[in-house]
Amino acid sequence: MAQHSCLSLTMVAMVNTTYPHGLHNTSVNELPANNPMYNWSPEIEGIILSSISYGIVLIQIPSGYLSGIYSVKKMVGCVLFFSSLFNLFILLAAELGKTSVIVCVVQGITQMPGLISGVLCAFSLEFLLGPFIVLLLTGFISQFLGWPIVFYIFGVCGCALCLLWLILFYDDPKDHPSKISEKEFIMSSLAQQFSSSRQSLPIKSMLKSLPLWVISLGYFAAYWSSNIMTVYIPTYINSVLHVTIRENGLLSALPYLFAICDILAGQMADFILPRNILNTITIRKLFTTVGLLFPASFSMCLLYLSSSFHSTIIFLILASATRRFSVPGMIINALDIAPRYYGFLQGITNLTGITGGLIASTLTGIISNLSLATGTEVDPVICNNECAA
Repeated sequence: MAQHSCLSLTMVAMVNTTYPHGLHNTSVNELPANNPMYNWSPEIEGIILSSISYGIVLIQIPSGYLSGIYSVKKMVGCVLFFSSLFNLFILLAAELGKTSVIVCVVQGITQMPGLISGVLCAFSLEFLLGPFIVLLLTGFISQFLGWPIVFYIFGVCGCALCLLWLILFYDDPKDHPSKISEKEFIMSSLAQQFSSSRQSLPIKSMLKSLPLWVISLGYFAAYWSSNIMTVYIPTYINSVLHVTIRENGLLSALPYLFAICDILAGQMADFILPRNILNTITIRKLFTTVGLLFPASFSMCLLYLSSSFHSTIIFLILASATRRFSVPGMIINALDIAPRYYGFLQGITNLTGITGGLIASTLTGIISNLSLATGTEVDPVICNNECAA
């Protein structure tokens, strides 16, 4: 997600016409003189920004197969290395043409979500504020050094992090040199896990499961809204508030400070459930409704607040924060209906959600292009967020 956020902000500096009706992108006046710029249409921007999602969709099944052959240490190390390596070639790809950029940005194909559990992903990528830090740094670097330096810096840092991963990470707790009680506890827990009997997947029952279909549709809507917010907030801020790239980075990063709403929502659900205030099904429905409808409602309010700087930022933050209430809703709902097969069901629902995300970002670019061509006042970001609801 951090790399995705980086690209969404640098796109503002890379493209000369990001405003509706072909207005000049005034934020580029503050950039270094040697900053390369390209006349890409909004449709091309949408395809480029969706390329990571295309790669993730394509690699879902192969990643599951390869993770059964190679160790986690090797898999994650290769993923981190190649993803960082592709970052170093973004400028070269942009000089060769938009098709090369699309191919290079498909570095998402090296970001295999099947290797990381949903809970760990939420904490490592969201709560630890990776996108927040990346957006802040990207804004400052783009303004003072130029956007190409952003990809070089993060590419080199990623390669260095890959080296640390290969040195410090161990595939098995018994291989770790430490001698602590926690190590014995983990090993005993794993022994019990592997000794449990395995059962074949009830694929036919899953396909006939209405709750699973509903959860998948919920993921589709949630990723639709989330991907638009992740990808297009910098472009929206640039076109509405007319700020510099440095200020854009700061404002785009603010919503990620409220990743703590993940934990807040989980604590609220855990407070309600044991006290029998609401049953499990009602809690899941309530938090899913809040996580889907509230962001769309706040996004719709942006239609009438574009002239107010502070109101626009506040409602962007509210839209981003409230979508996290879906975590104790549909995000963990599969654990209620089939805990034994939760990992497999999580893979299915994630794939459905990622598909929704890539369609949303691509469609947003198409709508922006049509709006530019016809001269109509249509905000594709707000329009697509309402579609998600």
